[in-house]
Amino acid sequence: MRSSPRAAPHADSLLGPGPHRSLRPATFEGRERFVAYVAHELRTPIALRLALVELALADPHADTAALRAMGEEVVASCEQQERLIEALLDLTISERGLTRHKAVDIAAITNNALRAHNLSEFESVVAFEPARTTGDPDLLERLVANLLSNATRHNITGGQIEVATSTEAEHAVLSIANTGPLIPTEELARLFQPFQRLGSQPRTYADGAGLGLAIVQAIADAHNATVTAQARADGGLRIDVSFPATVHTGNAAANSCE
Repeated sequence: MRSSPRAAPHADSLLGPGPHRSLRPATFEGRERFVAYVAHELRTPIALRLALVELALADPHADTAALRAMGEEVVASCEQQERLIEALLDLTISERGLTRHKAVDIAAITNNALRAHNLSEFESVVAFEPARTTGDPDLLERLVANLLSNATRHNITGGQIEVATSTEAEHAVLSIANTGPLIPTEELARLFQPFQRLGSQPRTYADGAGLGLAIVQAIADAHNATVTAQARADGGLRIDVSFPATVHTGNAAANSCE
């Protein structure tokens, strides 16, 4: 990962100044509809696995290669369903609110999350400044991880990712920007709704569960933080999460790594 800590952003930086649109996700269109979404997403991989196994059992000439291919498809389907269940659990936990309030530094939490992500395929620029707040370190790390996953998954080959933390006007701010496809401004809010994606292409196993940014919004809400997003004119997205800042107590960085 090519990084330049505390580097000043250049004039056309992904994290450069520009108009921001404050987002609040639309409420779920009824609890019944949300449950229907979940049921569909859970049922689909089960139906796929059953069909694959039934086809293999019905073929008297199925050889080792065919059975291996079937097994790989079943494994991929199971992994997709596991990711969905984990994402649903994250969303449920986030919406319950906070049960832990610790002094944390968003810079340290973001640095921890970066270590778990492989950004070698992208040009990455990292600029960390102290960004202290209070909250649940585990939930905050999930928030950062989901933003990083979104920035890598919806990027372009050889694209760029910029990550920055700072304290601005009594707010601890996390900013993550990436190159990527063009995003219509009017569709920004939809990105933060469960099981939504832009365009008409079907979701693949690599696309995730479709809950990443919904989880980001739920965790931000639990921390009284504001999420803003901006579609870049040349493609890609910038997301800022602004937390209430706290005064440095001397142990925020240590607590954020627990």
